[in-house]
Amino acid sequence: MSRLHLSHVGHAYSENSYALRPADLVFEHGRTYALLGPSGCGKTTMLNIISGLLQPSEGRVFFDQRDMTAIPTAQRNIAQVFQFPVIYQSKTVFENLAFPLQCRNWDRARIGPRVKAVADMLGLTSRLARPARDLTVDEKQLISLGRGLVRDDVAAILMDEPLTVIDPQMKFELRRRIKQAHAYARMTVIYVTHDQNEAMSFADEILVMKDGQVVQRGTPEELFERPANRYVGTFIGSPGMNFLALQRDGQRLTLGAQQLTRVPKALPEGDITLGVRPEHLSFADPLDENSFPASIESIEDHGSVRILELALGQARVRMKLAREVPVPSRASKIAVRCDRFCYYADGQLIAD
Repeated sequence: MSRLHLSHVGHAYSENSYALRPADLVFEHGRTYALLGPSGCGKTTMLNIISGLLQPSEGRVFFDQRDMTAIPTAQRNIAQVFQFPVIYQSKTVFENLAFPLQCRNWDRARIGPRVKAVADMLGLTSRLARPARDLTVDEKQLISLGRGLVRDDVAAILMDEPLTVIDPQMKFELRRRIKQAHAYARMTVIYVTHDQNEAMSFADEILVMKDGQVVQRGTPEELFERPANRYVGTFIGSPGMNFLALQRDGQRLTLGAQQLTRVPKALPEGDITLGVRPEHLSFADPLDENSFPASIESIEDHGSVRILELALGQARVRMKLAREVPVPSRASKIAVRCDRFCYYADGQLIAD
């Protein structure tokens, strides 16, 4: 394992056109990270710089205290798992897993137990004697992962959207196996994805990216509860955060005719927007002084949950309800849990 440090690393494929804007980032020993964002946001560029497949146009790459910027990929002790499994189709599962150890001149007596331990952990033991070409795509992807785990000199495992080609029904099982593998090896894992569910369920820490830069870094809980900007609030969550324009009179904020009683102590100048998650809306007693008049516009059934669109004066908001929560035929008011409000100015979160 290594502590990875991108020191003011940036990359431009052409002058003044950054694929990755200069940033200073640290990835600590043994933790799992997700680089999350849409296509073209710089996720894979950052991963390729870490692996050595791409030389940054600015900055330095350090593994612990060693400058690796000019060191080729083969000498970085990085294991990589790509979208499509990279394995030897004609070799057996055992031979695929053993190959990295043979290349490092391990004794045969050590190779067998090591391969078996990794195969057991990944659920591949019964397939060790089978040719890799006979396996399913998800099993082949587990072999790709196992080829990194079987080594004892890996600085980090880099995964570039490894579940893209996996059947949706198998993604849950493969994510479970990957998390189990991390618990076994305690390696640093950096996982690239555009799928927030993968990132939120897998990573200790998520780096949300947009236009070549990290716009927020934090735990899944932090990103969900306190999005640093409107982009993260919209990108994280299904559906994303509701944003409502507020009326302002000095330090007094109102939504429709209702004054908000809990607001940040110091409001910046300009327009203020209220952000609230669909999960943090609930129906209330019409006499609740903190509730807002509303009416139901539509209901979408998503199986275990229902998504309601509500008219709140001129605004439209979405509410997310568990199936067992009854929906009134005519809701005159809703209550918002005030401790879950977020306030934004110029698209950025206002500190409490």
